[in-house]
Amino acid sequence: MTAPAQMRIRDHTPDADAAVIKASLHDPERFAEVFDRHAAVLHRYVVRRLGPDHAEDVVAEAFTRAFEKRHKYAFDRSDALPWLYGIATNIIGTHRRAEVRGYRALARTGEDPVAAAFDDQVVAQVTASATRELLAAALAKLGRGERDVLLLIAWGDLTYEETAQALDVPVGTVRSRLSRSRRKIAHALGGSNPTDVIEEAR
Repeated sequence: MTAPAQMRIRDHTPDADAAVIKASLHDPERFAEVFDRHAAVLHRYVVRRLGPDHAEDVVAEAFTRAFEKRHKYAFDRSDALPWLYGIATNIIGTHRRAEVRGYRALARTGEDPVAAAFDDQVVAQVTASATRELLAAALAKLGRGERDVLLLIAWGDLTYEETAQALDVPVGTVRSRLSRSRRKIAHALGGSNPTDVIEEAR
């Protein structure tokens, strides 16, 4: 779970996020550019974690908080997506029961309400996984910090460094949480590679 995050390409034109956020301090309407760039990918991530029912509200709240806190943004970081993921992850934490309940329901019934929010091809890919239910059960049992790190890297495509920025923790903490979560997932899946399974369930 290291290469995909570093291979992604983001289309930031004409200014880097940091420049837009700085400009929005004097011209608040400029912040809409940050929303336009990142709302869709953030929404997709939140849907994967909480389902479609909560996603709109979580993303809206994330951008509201980001706008209110934009004066505290680390302007040496050109890409705002890790920062936005961090804000969204904190909000997801307030919905922890709903997230765990969704994983447990999937583990119990094999029916994924989250997959229904995506197109038929994605639904087919997710449904085809024989280990999907076991993965859901394993995700439900992870501690919040472990699950946040694992899914920001696997589903958010963040690097270790970006995940550390998003969660405001040292990179070493990210590595240790990721190691523990991957070990627990692999054990729950009978030794299957957790990277392959989690990537498949995106």
